[in-house]
Amino acid sequence: MKPIIPALLALGLATPAPAQDAAEGEQLYRHHCATCHGIEATGHGPMAGVLVISPADLTTLSEGGELPIARIVQRIDGRDPLVSHGSPMPIYGPYFEGRDVAIKAETGQPILTSQPIVDLLAYIATLQKN
Repeated sequence: MKPIIPALLALGLATPAPAQDAAEGEQLYRHHCATCHGIEATGHGPMAGVLVISPADLTTLSEGGELPIARIVQRIDGRDPLVSHGSPMPIYGPYFEGRDVAIKAETGQPILTSQPIVDLLAYIATLQKN
């Protein structure tokens, strides 16, 4: 092992990939997301009818390729706002604050997010039809 690697590990600058908890992600989804996206995540939640832009069908996000991790993270935490009913989609980033972790986006680039959002991503990944 090169001398720099143990030094980085000792400083805590290199951390292992975060554990993903899809069950925890499901609970977060049901509490924060299902109102608009629906329990089945198909975009037919009870609030969908009052929105100018219909909520996305979250079961088809990976159609034709990989799950768009960076876009999902940035929509949830507010870095990529979406206007859905005359104002931005609720920014749940503050609700999902926690231990910051870096994950790889579909491009291979790291993206900083929180453990709760990693758990939501794990759950959304289980919903994909393909």
